[in-house]
Amino acid sequence: MQILALVHLVRRRGPFFWFWIILFGGFVGALAYILVEVLPDAYLLRNAFDGYGRRSRIQVVETAIIDNPSAANYEELGDLLREERKFTQARETYDRAISVRSDSEYTFYHRALCALELKDYAGAIADLERVVAKDPKFDYRRAAALLAHAYAVTGNHESSAALFADVTQHSTDPETLFHYACFLKSQNRLAEAREWAQKILDKKRTMPRYVQRRERPWFGKAKTFLKELSAA
Repeated sequence: MQILALVHLVRRRGPFFWFWIILFGGFVGALAYILVEVLPDAYLLRNAFDGYGRRSRIQVVETAIIDNPSAANYEELGDLLREERKFTQARETYDRAISVRSDSEYTFYHRALCALELKDYAGAIADLERVVAKDPKFDYRRAAALLAHAYAVTGNHESSAALFADVTQHSTDPETLFHYACFLKSQNRLAEAREWAQKILDKKRTMPRYVQRRERPWFGKAKTFLKELSAA
């Protein structure tokens, strides 16, 4: 149990004080760690089990499309494929949905998410511009934040700066803050980049534990980012 607890602690980059509790607390220390840190992580396994249901549902929807190639069926299939991280297939399915009906901003937004995962930033920009033009607050301003990030990656720094300046006044999402810090670094504004990356770690202190677990990858990226800035 101590070995399992230590492995989990290292992989999850948990608080260092647990190392001493596990090491010197023996069975009791390891059990305490598992109860406090490991069991709450169990909900993260939900997606793994949901995958079985999604794959079954994909087959059902694919069969339904043969008789009824409606936009709704294509959209549902695209969502399922995207959740399975089959971004190329999902994007093609959203293309078909849009060819049938082009009035759903959710379809364009989800297609943009696939494009971002596939590093097709130009394709993502076209869809995100459409979504943000209609609703600047779409998905709690995440659409605008992703558009700003795509602008930055493609070299449109002026548009990126303007959009980030607006989004960061309203959003404290770690993903948005991290992308903004990366943009500032690319502009050689290192002190500001460090400040915004640090805000991600400061925000962690006020988050509920379940949110901390969900956002853990961004905390790790922020720590690495700050180390790179210090080295620079």
